[in-house]
Amino acid sequence: MRFQIRGKNLQLSEALKDYVEKRLGKLDKYFDNNPEAVVTLVVEKERHRVEVTMPINGYILRGEEESTDMYACIDLVVDKLDKQINKYKTRLIRKNKGLSIREMAPETETAPEEYKEPAVVRTKRFAIKPMAVEEAIMQMNLLGHSFFVFSNSDTEEVNVVYRRKDGNYGLIEPE
Repeated sequence: MRFQIRGKNLQLSEALKDYVEKRLGKLDKYFDNNPEAVVTLVVEKERHRVEVTMPINGYILRGEEESTDMYACIDLVVDKLDKQINKYKTRLIRKNKGLSIREMAPETETAPEEYKEPAVVRTKRFAIKPMAVEEAIMQMNLLGHSFFVFSNSDTEEVNVVYRRKDGNYGLIEPE
């Protein structure tokens, strides 16, 4: 596994980098294609936050944890990512007709762009891949977002799936 480790308001020590690589390296058993993990370590006052983003085979695994100890945050985020992988592993295998996560072909993505205009806080650009509604819901849950924009493989139109307050999901389609 390849790592991009960044520190914000923090001087990265070799011990901290080694700990991140050691703990996240345990997730390497799930992948053959040597994925890249982008790790951001943030310190704000007395709060420590760890954010990990891993684009894998067209899916994005993302975990974020916050506590008063950086090492505890790293442990918590690794546990969160491990649970995400285990939770969706069977769904991915079933959807891809028996292919494991290791055998699925990797896809590329573009990185988000950030602007400092007062009205627009953040703009994201990404390739919209055709997928079924169920796959879009799974991707939304993997990211931990409340909505997901995708190209519906049935209608070939751009749709939005979102999580409703009652726990169900909604689908927005153009007329």
